[in-house]
Amino acid sequence: MDLHELDGRVGEGWGGAAPNGSHVNVVLARRGSPTAAAAVGMLAHPSPGHTPVLCCVGPTPQEYEPIWPPTLMMNKATALEEGHQTITWGAAQLGIGQGVLDAVADGLIEASGDLIVLVAVWVDPHAHDETAVRESNRTAVRKALATCVHGRDPHAAARLVAERDSLTSPFYSGS
Repeated sequence: MDLHELDGRVGEGWGGAAPNGSHVNVVLARRGSPTAAAAVGMLAHPSPGHTPVLCCVGPTPQEYEPIWPPTLMMNKATALEEGHQTITWGAAQLGIGQGVLDAVADGLIEASGDLIVLVAVWVDPHAHDETAVRESNRTAVRKALATCVHGRDPHAAARLVAERDSLTSPFYSGS
């Protein structure tokens, strides 16, 4: 698919089960576009508990290498405690990278510096199983990238329209 067509595409995905499950939002950006400028700009604006990173893998920090296509990660859940930070920037980052590489291996996207993948990730502060968090993020990112490339299932979108008056949310307790 043409990078101009992918620029600004949005997807979301869930993987795993609480508290070690993960939710991601993904945005694709073409290098040099306003979307890419906004994504890269987030690297310059960390805040306490929210540290944007370029997803890298390797056995030690000295041997890190970036996931390709370049993948920027930002955590949605504030990570102030050491355990939550470790699982977010460790297990979640690794799973995100693996999910992106799965999409490359499947031919969904190309390993190119012309495409930037932005992932906003929610990791439950109660998450405790590194392997489950890694696997959850891998699954969630691969699902989200498929939505970015192929679009939303039109039947699912139509169902939401039809059910709009009876929709619920786990974060809403009103009537």
